[in-house]
Amino acid sequence: MKDPMPTLLPRIELVSSPNPTAAVIWLHGLGADGNDFAGLVPELDLRDCPPIRFVFPHAPSIPVTMNAGYVMPAWYDIPDLNRMEHQDAEGIQKSEQSIRDLIDNEVVRGISFDRIVLAGFSQGSAMALHTGLRLARPLAGIIALSGYLPLADRFAAERHAASATTPIFMAHGTNDPVVVASRGESARNALIALGHPVQWHSYPMEHSLHPREIADISAFLAHVLGHSERGD
Repeated sequence: MKDPMPTLLPRIELVSSPNPTAAVIWLHGLGADGNDFAGLVPELDLRDCPPIRFVFPHAPSIPVTMNAGYVMPAWYDIPDLNRMEHQDAEGIQKSEQSIRDLIDNEVVRGISFDRIVLAGFSQGSAMALHTGLRLARPLAGIIALSGYLPLADRFAAERHAASATTPIFMAHGTNDPVVVASRGESARNALIALGHPVQWHSYPMEHSLHPREIADISAFLAHVLGHSERGD
């Protein structure tokens, strides 16, 4: 039997207003931590959303091969950002379980799967796509910013049919020098080819956030979370 009280990742939690009935779990990028996006919450237009609990977990610190083994917060090791034939499958799967535990924790707290959005930036975006589309219960949505699809060669076989209709918001900078736009576009194309509903947005920026992107994220949250609770 699964441990009902797994050890959860350390995290920052914010609520948009009291008594949240929805949750957004936001995964940071390589070398950052949960603080990286916590400051974004006041910038979001949440007027058309229910009360939301925002959860910003901190990834564990591990040696990262492409950065000469320097120890930093990371969801998994990256041997070479430009060579996808060498990926840290074990690390990806370990972080997947940690993220699943965070989702389960929100369910225990009374928020159903279909009221949870999984979001991420860069490496966190990769984990959001990897985890959210393998779940046996569909989430309200996935937000994947400036990222890519990890273990793409396994995705078609490992994705779960229950998550086939989960709305996906993908965004990328046209001038991104870290995760080049073509990698995000390849992920988008692979998902669309398999029938996943993807909203694609591109912005004139590098590896960052654009003001218009923040407005578009707000609109996506209002779309997937803004309806009344079932039974109301």
